[in-house]
Amino acid sequence: MNSGDTAFMLVATAMVMLMTPGLALFYGGMVRSKNVLSTLLQSFICLGVVTVIWVIYGYSMAFGGDIGGLVGNMDFFMLNGVTASPQEGSTIPHLVFCAFQLMFAVITPALITGAFAERIKFSAFLLFTILWTTLVYFPVCHWVWGGGWISNHGGLDFAGGTVIHINSGAAALVAALLIGKRKGWGREAMHPHNLGMTLLGAGILWFGWFGFNAGSALAADGIAANAFLTTQVAAGCGALAWILAEWLNQGKPTCLGGASGAVAGLVAITPGCGFVTPGSAMLIGLVGGSLCYFAVLAKGKLGYDDALDVVGVHGVGGLWGALATGLFATTTVNSAGANGLFYGNPGLFTTQLIDAGVTIIYSVSASFIILKAIDMLIGLRVDRDDEIQGLDLTQHSEIGYTI
Repeated sequence: MNSGDTAFMLVATAMVMLMTPGLALFYGGMVRSKNVLSTLLQSFICLGVVTVIWVIYGYSMAFGGDIGGLVGNMDFFMLNGVTASPQEGSTIPHLVFCAFQLMFAVITPALITGAFAERIKFSAFLLFTILWTTLVYFPVCHWVWGGGWISNHGGLDFAGGTVIHINSGAAALVAALLIGKRKGWGREAMHPHNLGMTLLGAGILWFGWFGFNAGSALAADGIAANAFLTTQVAAGCGALAWILAEWLNQGKPTCLGGASGAVAGLVAITPGCGFVTPGSAMLIGLVGGSLCYFAVLAKGKLGYDDALDVVGVHGVGGLWGALATGLFATTTVNSAGANGLFYGNPGLFTTQLIDAGVTIIYSVSASFIILKAIDMLIGLRVDRDDEIQGLDLTQHSEIGYTI
């Protein structure tokens, strides 16, 4: 055991935990004031729901002994055998690794909530979170990080581009289409009610993302340092690219654009942060910020109501990041990785494309079945009158602001 690595990972774990409340603020500021509390709670409660199922069976499904490359066995049921001693080849306690990975599991279903904000029943949301995390997140996590088929055939995902962002973005698209548009969408103004809250949330996410990405090195070493810097570079470039794109396209730069662009850059660099150079991170962030901006614009033309841009930012940004890893990865940064297309290995790009494609197909299919089953069982969407009145009052008997 290495005390320096352990201290680093404890801090990184706490930083990733803070990202979920940060996401709550980021999303909460973007909805209308009558739905601010329901939006905050949907993210916040994931800290409770996912923690419980992670301890009981989730960690074992994700990191237990491999079953056919698809899912883990129940070796770690109720965290049996997860102790303060390091696993083979690790320098940190097994418990710390378990806690670190838990925070990733927590934020992933929380990301999806932006797609159906302002219109889903809280009971349906809770059931969806349990089922989706169990049937989609845990298996995909195993594929990539738990010894499953993606890791075995050489796919690279340093900190969650496929596991978290592509996975949640695909589910978000299905949710937005199945649950349907908000009442008045496209006819009434649905402006963010508190962009200060959103910017604060974006800042917390940016801060926590250093734990998210650098912590994925699982040691306080040079790979963590590279991931730290590439994260900062891509986030800054993403914010600038988004603002420039909307300035040229709409005539003015916006606060929401800066916040969204930073998150887009962070999403894009996540899978490759420990495999690419800072120079490549600049290109990844610039393309990610501008690409996600136009992806968000496209939802109006395509006619689906992804309320808080989960598909455009996390789905498209995560896909670009996974493919960019196949372009820019180099073993000069991380000898445990691989060279990408621009370093003489086109096979890695093909591998990344296959991994992303299979993940999208699986997440879309499983999410569709889960959502349809919930709708048949208890219904997904609140009544029309409840939606008009706002979910804060009708679902929680609270209001966000008293004037």
